[in-house]
Order: sequence, then C-alpha cells, then structure tokens
Amino acid sequence: MSSSLNIDENLILLDQHAATKEQAIRMAGDLLVKNDYVEAPYVDSMLERNKDVSVYMGNFIAIPHGTEDGKQYIKKTGISIVQLPFGVDFSDDSSVEKVVTVVFGIAGLNDEHLELLQKIAIFCSDLNNVVKLADAQSKKEIVEMLKGVE
Repeated sequence: MSSSLNIDENLILLDQHAATKEQAIRMAGDLLVKNDYVEAPYVDSMLERNKDVSVYMGNFIAIPHGTEDGKQYIKKTGISIVQLPFGVDFSDDSSVEKVVTVVFGIAGLNDEHLELLQKIAIFCSDLNNVVKLADAQSKKEIVEMLKGVE
C-alpha cells in the first residue's frame, strides 16, 4: 500500500442523510460494492462488526469495516467516505449520544485495514480535520485533504 491515503472520488458521498447507524454503515458499504472493491456480503459483515464492537471512534467519526469472516469478500483495498452534515447517532444507549458526521467504510486486503484505521484515526484525532471533512463542499476537497495523510 502507498504511504498516503489514496481516495477514489467515486467512493465519496457528500451531504447525505441517514436515519440510523445501520443505514449509514450500509451507505458506506454500498459505495465499496458499487465500485467493485468488495462483494455485497461484505456490507453485512460491516453491520455484524458494529454489533460486536461499536465502530464509533469519537470525534464525530465512525469507521465501519468487516468481520474476520467478511474478509473473503474483499476484492481490493479501499476507503469509502459518507458525509452526514446533520449527524447520525451511533449510540446503543439512549442516555448517551454518539453523533457521527463522517463515516469511513474500510475494506483492506490482508491486514491493510489496520494501517488504514490507524491513519484515519490519527488524522481525525484533530477535531479541526473532522470539521473540515464534514464541511467539505466537494469530493476533490476531501481527496486533497486526505492525500497528505501518512
């Protein structure tokens, strides 16, 4: 894998609305399916993973990725990005809110997803970066922002 994040503009959805976290995860997964990064069952494994361990990472981001079983459906490594300006709650507990405004769907061949998770987590640990991603007006802007992420 290259040293920086290579984001395909076809894997970005701007200004989306999701009523539930499942819907948000499915949107990220469907982008990966539509662009031939994964087979359709991978999306179910992303939903399954979130049931086991929340994919909510704090700082308004979620990073859904498949389970161990789901790996067989990955064709190539890729990251999808769904921008949700109004946010969607990723909490399982109604007394706690875990609002997400940017969802990164990850499919990583071999163990590449670990490297991707780490890079995204580091970039998004700076809340200003998350705000910029959530406010981006174009796919190109998002690609440029993530290009420099090592």
